[in-house]
Amino acid sequence: MARPANSGGQLRSRLHFQKRGTTDDGYGNPVAGPFETVFTQRAQMIARNGTETVMAERLQGVQPYTVRIRYSAQAADITADWRIVDARKPGRVFAITAPPVNVDDENRWIEMLVSEGKPS
Repeated sequence: MARPANSGGQLRSRLHFQKRGTTDDGYGNPVAGPFETVFTQRAQMIARNGTETVMAERLQGVQPYTVRIRYSAQAADITADWRIVDARKPGRVFAITAPPVNVDDENRWIEMLVSEGKPS
C-alpha cells in the first residue's frame, strides 16, 4: 500500500528552528543577540521551481523551499523573524520568507516558505 502524501516517511531532514535572543548593551538596554535554537524537528524540504519569481530568485543565488513539519505547540510559535539551520550541514541556513500556515486545519501539518542563500 502506498503512503499518503503527508506521511511521516517524507520527513527526511532534521532542522534547528532558531530565533534571536536578547542581550544587555552594558547600559541596561536590551539589544538583539545571536540566534538561539528553540527546538529541533524533522521536516520535509520541497524545492520550489517553475514560477517566474522562483526563476528570478535562483538567478540571484537564492533557492526557495517549502518546509513541512508536524504541528506542535513550539511550531505554532514560529514567526517570519526566525531562521532554520540544517542539523546535518550547519552552514546551510534558511530565512523564513512567509509565516507558517496550518495547511490541513486539523493541527497536523505546518508549512512555511523559506529561502536558502538569502542574507539574514
